[in-house]
Amino acid sequence: MFYTLVPQHIFETPAPEHPYFLQAWEFCRLYASGHETFVLHTSGSTGAPKPITLTRSQMQASARVTQRALDLQAGQHALVCLNVGYIAGMMMLVRGMELGMTMHVVEPSSQPFAFLPDNLAIDFAAVVPLQLQTMLDTPQDEHLNSLKALIVGGAPIGDSLGAAIQRLRVPVWSTYGMTETVSHVALRRLNGKEVSESYWLLEGVDATTDERGCLRLYGAVTNQQWVQTNDVVEFLAPREFRIVGRADNIINSGGVKIQLEKVERAVEKTGLIVSRFFAWSEDDERLGQKLILVVESEKESDSELVRTALVSELSTYELPKKTYFVKKFVETPTGKVDKRRTFEENIR
Repeated sequence: MFYTLVPQHIFETPAPEHPYFLQAWEFCRLYASGHETFVLHTSGSTGAPKPITLTRSQMQASARVTQRALDLQAGQHALVCLNVGYIAGMMMLVRGMELGMTMHVVEPSSQPFAFLPDNLAIDFAAVVPLQLQTMLDTPQDEHLNSLKALIVGGAPIGDSLGAAIQRLRVPVWSTYGMTETVSHVALRRLNGKEVSESYWLLEGVDATTDERGCLRLYGAVTNQQWVQTNDVVEFLAPREFRIVGRADNIINSGGVKIQLEKVERAVEKTGLIVSRFFAWSEDDERLGQKLILVVESEKESDSELVRTALVSELSTYELPKKTYFVKKFVETPTGKVDKRRTFEENIR
């Protein structure tokens, strides 16, 4: 089932009965009415969800810089398959309203194209990595290659997904942003001749770092206020940066600081774990914090094999001290892995 919204006819469009589609319809009518402020909640993937008030001018600025960066055009068709109650899905609606794009809304699913008729041509879509991985595994290359642009955000792009993306002809972009910056403020190309490991700031966005090396952002999308992130970055050029990891993803194990993202990248590189996983820590009397690995799996496997493979990639201190297997990870409403709740509800 899908629901179509046309910006020019939003006030003539009757209210849908389906509660999720009604949520999208109500937002678009509110936006078309000139409403000036909107209250959203952060995803809660790295901490407790919190309400944030965004202005109409911030949303307009974000939509316009995305339009210029991706060459989006009025009259194109957009697939809205992310939760419209959160910033990523809501901004797809804003882009549709601001740019005059016809929006086809489906409930969040790992197979969003399954809800659409085969003869419906989609030009632009935003997805999370899990959705794209599922579509590439099916495969659904034909649907994806019919797009003019595809953006992917909300979680890191693993090596296996990155390799699979290379077979797509459609330009695929990884996004960097958050609720406080009204969706993405930087892009990096994931395929084609322009493929890159670093992000480029969008037009009108300025950035610097604090004393921790964490990114600070400023522009119309932040309401002309500096927004502080916990993302440790390395600037390669004035408007180009590489993400090192999150400052709050650094643990202190026996006096040694360990960046959890570094451990996760090393595990991904071994290719020995094909399901979802993440690095985390648990309290330890001797070390203070002990590095652990949490794997989404119905059954336990040989964790020592992974540890052995990591010896050439990580120092002794960075090797996971224990591996836990969890049948199903807890997810946020936006489909991200809720690491803290997964740990607390299954391990602690």
